[in-house]
Amino acid sequence: MTTIRAAFYARVSSEQQAAAHTIESQISALSERARSDGTPVPPERQFVDDGYSGATLIRPALDRLRDLATVGAIDRIYVHSPDRLARNYAYQVLLLDEWRRRGVELIFLNRPLGQSPEDDLLLQVQGIVAEYERAKIMERSRRGKKHAAQSGLAQCDVQCSVRISLHLGSRGWRSGTI
Repeated sequence: MTTIRAAFYARVSSEQQAAAHTIESQISALSERARSDGTPVPPERQFVDDGYSGATLIRPALDRLRDLATVGAIDRIYVHSPDRLARNYAYQVLLLDEWRRRGVELIFLNRPLGQSPEDDLLLQVQGIVAEYERAKIMERSRRGKKHAAQSGLAQCDVQCSVRISLHLGSRGWRSGTI
């Protein structure tokens, strides 16, 4: 009997998600699934990108996972959902194809990865929706920051806001001249 060398990949992109412990919930669910499949994942094959966007492939844990898969050191990869793997449809396809060519089985916890055209279509739609969600999040974030700046509030990365008082006379920041 051959032992399956399993790994898992988890990712969150924002400090807010990290503060809400969503990475821990992913790790817990991935570990439990792998154990229930009889393929527990040792710490050295647990790949976690905490605070990295799924809109890029340049992520330290993902790079290490891809390197191991390339040399044939991994047989199965668990990922919570396609949007945790990548928020860009083209990147999802690239990673899926890369791992399939190397004989690596990919398991998403939120849905089985099938072999039918309908399963492929569903995965494609999920990838495109994830990309759309990211674009909408970016749009809302930009709009919120613009509103905060116009209101005289600056938001900082540590979830605080500071009232900015600039006394520049009639040509101040609020008038939009600087």
